[in-house]
Amino acid sequence: MVSLRFTRQNVTFLIIGAILIVLDFAILSNTRLFVPFLAISAGIGWLPFWTDILAENRRQKEIESRFPDFVRNLTGAIKSGMPAAEAVIQVADTDYAALSPYVKKFSNQLEWAIPFHRAVLSFGNETKNPIIKRALATMVQAEQAGGNIEDVLVSITESLVQIKKIKEERKAGIHAQVIQSYIIFFVFLGIMVLIQNLLVPYMVNFSQQEDSFGISTLGEGSLRLEAKLDFSSPVVFVSSLIIWFSSLPGIFLLMGVIQGFFAGVVLGKLAEGDLTSGFKHSIIMMSAAFIIISFAQGV
Repeated sequence: MVSLRFTRQNVTFLIIGAILIVLDFAILSNTRLFVPFLAISAGIGWLPFWTDILAENRRQKEIESRFPDFVRNLTGAIKSGMPAAEAVIQVADTDYAALSPYVKKFSNQLEWAIPFHRAVLSFGNETKNPIIKRALATMVQAEQAGGNIEDVLVSITESLVQIKKIKEERKAGIHAQVIQSYIIFFVFLGIMVLIQNLLVPYMVNFSQQEDSFGISTLGEGSLRLEAKLDFSSPVVFVSSLIIWFSSLPGIFLLMGVIQGFFAGVVLGKLAEGDLTSGFKHSIIMMSAAFIIISFAQGV
């Protein structure tokens, strides 16, 4: 899990987002632009945290991609006759990009006479990468069971290289489908906007003239074509918000957001095999759906 960091930049964006939300409530609360600007204001406040999450995902991928290089160098040093602890210290000077700080710390712990098994497990936990932690835990268990650490490292290297190859092949094979899924989703949003901004008003006007479609904003059991938010009190606001979500604009907005959530989860699972990547696509699609549909409603 990625922890949220409240740096000066993040706090600044949070304050800007909060100010924009207050201005939105004060100036646009009774207009059609209230909902889209509320979404934009919240997005501005959340933006640095979202970029931190993306940067951490990229860093974890880089750590995972460089770990086989470290294990390969460590295996070569052990094969030359060095003890495992000395081999780690020897190869720690190599540049492993994002993995280098963790390798340096691993080497320093061994220099401070921390037991090798404990340092290995600490190294895995520090990276916060499940694949690395699993590989190092396997190495420790195999070595404690009497296995040859050199053979264990060779097996780990081969398995990591194979996993990396499978991931790259799957990502390359699914790349066209990812682009296709985004195109389909934005076409879906375009159709939603056309229906709510052109087709529904046309049907309402036609029904008012000919009374043939049975669509009316009045009458028991009819679908509300429009609902306004009431900010007179918290209770009244919640009640009006529930009514708004049951109106036609609220239903269109919920349809777009729900579609974006599930489309993103499925896309991430297919493309990269984990739900974290799916949530990344979900947030992108949900944000796009919320802003596009709400802005279209405000036009």
